[in-house]
Amino acid sequence: MNAIAKSLSLVALSIISIQPVASKQSTPTDHTNGQLWLDTNGEHINAHGGNIIKHGDTYYWYGENRPNRGFTTQVGVSVYSSPNLRDWTNEGVALAVSEEHGSDIERGCIMERPKVVYNPKTKKFVMLFHLELKGRGYEAARVAFAESDTPTGPFRFIRSTRVNAGIWPFDMDKKAQKVAQSTNPSAWKHWWTAPWRAEVEKGMYLWRDFKDGQMSRDMTVFIDDDGKAYHITSSQENLTLLVSELTDDFLDFTGKYNTIAPGGQNEAPCIFKRNGTYWLICSGCTGWAPNEARMFTSQSIWGPWKQLHSPFVGEATGYRNMPANKTFGAQGTYILYNVSLPDNTSTLPYPIFMADIWNPRHLSQSLHLWLPIEFSEDGTPIIRWTDKW
Repeated sequence: MNAIAKSLSLVALSIISIQPVASKQSTPTDHTNGQLWLDTNGEHINAHGGNIIKHGDTYYWYGENRPNRGFTTQVGVSVYSSPNLRDWTNEGVALAVSEEHGSDIERGCIMERPKVVYNPKTKKFVMLFHLELKGRGYEAARVAFAESDTPTGPFRFIRSTRVNAGIWPFDMDKKAQKVAQSTNPSAWKHWWTAPWRAEVEKGMYLWRDFKDGQMSRDMTVFIDDDGKAYHITSSQENLTLLVSELTDDFLDFTGKYNTIAPGGQNEAPCIFKRNGTYWLICSGCTGWAPNEARMFTSQSIWGPWKQLHSPFVGEATGYRNMPANKTFGAQGTYILYNVSLPDNTSTLPYPIFMADIWNPRHLSQSLHLWLPIEFSEDGTPIIRWTDKW
């Protein structure tokens, strides 16, 4: 979510398009889009902005444990388990907030977009997430690392940091670096003008944050076919996406990174790879209110990335007839793909686009949206509404 719009929503919810709590509920084995999804205890699944992994014969779903009232993190990161992607058991808190005053993850901080991956070399489960320090709004813009010996935790918080401090993008030559250093962000009192955007594209905010590290807000983690891991995040005041290579233990950055769509104002990155082609689906930055998704494609994780039209078509016939140009009222969190089904002999016949339908008045009641990704004849992703995934 866009930090400025989120801050406004804290004091002016009435100006934001709010999705009410759904009146209907799905049974644990009958998850219907646009309704509350119940776990095996009959409670709505409180795991937002997260991801799903499979370890052994079990799927694990991680996500933000959102409060019923307010916006700060009071519990931590939730984890649920399932044998079949349908029946979800609440396994508790994978990473809890700290009661220690001054801790990076002190109760009242903001923990968002948790992504957990398994590292076969270290045999550890590694969690990365967007972290904002208590009492500082969305100023800190950090990425945090945690680790566990088991998928359900408890995860051990390691540290939080800005990204790639003192390092230029690997594909930015000396000439481009000098151009970035010639920019002056303090000279611009008015944003969203053509001259201002031109300076952003030159690297104005990259240079502003160069010494202390780049901002990291909405993020995801991607494991490529060769086992390399990448952190993809909304940076530079949510104006530019960064792709950064992680070290072999997934607990730090190698220093190799580049940018996607400078000045494009993208967040909520979701990525998958099919037949050698990378697909990246993001949202615009409109706070809690839905907007039209954006899609990029590339033959390399390092680009060049080409922006295409939104993959969403039609309308949400089962949920208030929300149109495709509002992403059916949702914002993406993860794309689940290339995982085996319970019989261990086949994989999902299609990737699943996972998203949240945010309810800022009662964030714990935000709805889940899972939709299959289809493909046109030329291989371009298409996402249509379906009542049940």
